[in-house]
Amino acid sequence: MTTVTNPVKPRTAEESPDSPPRRRRGLVRFARAATSSVAATLLSQAVLLTALAVGGAPWLASGAAFAAGAVLNFFLTRRWVWGRRGRPEMGRELLPYVAVISLGGFASVGLTTLTGHLLAPLALPHVWWVVVLDAAYVVSYALVFVLKFTLLDRFVFARDAARTPATTSPS
Repeated sequence: MTTVTNPVKPRTAEESPDSPPRRRRGLVRFARAATSSVAATLLSQAVLLTALAVGGAPWLASGAAFAAGAVLNFFLTRRWVWGRRGRPEMGRELLPYVAVISLGGFASVGLTTLTGHLLAPLALPHVWWVVVLDAAYVVSYALVFVLKFTLLDRFVFARDAARTPATTSPS
């Protein structure tokens, strides 16, 4: 008697019994991105507060703060959030990353600069001027975080093979 076995369809990484469900992986990725964003924000805050404390202009202080946080965030998110190793690909990772985070940078620098202009006629004590500018900077980062994460996840660091289900053809 001949035994007929059903052919076993190869499993994709997403169907592996050892891999967490897709939704859980997405939440873990989001939590890691939020954590790395907090680390970058802390560095940005240190740069921003230092520049403002010594009398730097809001546009210059927020621009320097943004740049410091962006560099740290690139390396943290690339490695820890999306698991990329090796040298970053200029056209596929680095330039799109710069484009995405530049939107957040323009928002933070713009809102901080606008806040500085609005505060100028109030003649606030310097410490309160710094506190309000810092709050504007942090709020701008919070407002664009989810959009930035989505763009980075879907377009910059997406792995095509891991994102699309395996297809089989009846050949």
